[in-house]
Amino acid sequence: MKLVVVSAGLSAPSSSRILADRLTQAVTSQVAGADVEVTVVELRDLAVEIAHNLVTGFPGPALKEALDAVAGADGLIAVSPVFSASYSGLFKSFFDVLDKDALTGKPVLVGATGGTPRHSLVLEHAMRPLFAHLRAVVVPTAVYAASQDWGAEGLEQRVERAGGELARLMTGLAAARPAPVEWGDAVVPFERQLAALRT
Repeated sequence: MKLVVVSAGLSAPSSSRILADRLTQAVTSQVAGADVEVTVVELRDLAVEIAHNLVTGFPGPALKEALDAVAGADGLIAVSPVFSASYSGLFKSFFDVLDKDALTGKPVLVGATGGTPRHSLVLEHAMRPLFAHLRAVVVPTAVYAASQDWGAEGLEQRVERAGGELARLMTGLAAARPAPVEWGDAVVPFERQLAALRT
């Protein structure tokens, strides 16, 4: 099972990456009966390639690898810092160059970080609509962490709840995925149907 984590933090270390790591741990610890392969995409490292892609329409090798990872994921965690009461331009630009069908039906957990609790609604008025437009399945609990939330009561519970929601969605979708059809399996039922029509 593949989990891809997209972090749009600009500093190193960044609070967005710290939140992304905590969400990742919450998901992987709650996925039942499956190994989870985690890929982290740091958008800070892809900024130049993202800008080139917006202008030329062609991704560089590192960006293509990241885009392919997101498209092939069973679940996605996406975390952005808040700039001007919304997600960052780098965050939006990455999802602008992603194939328009890459997230269709894919479970996504969204998170954001900021300096004040007053920006917590960015999750509902900006991030959730973005992923709804991309036809992703956004888990009910989104996680916002303001500066004073770190180490305070409540953040860890929200992280665990959101992680559990994504883990259950990922596990459910993996279980519902049909098994690969073998050639013999496809032919025999058809032959039986043909024989039944002849009688």
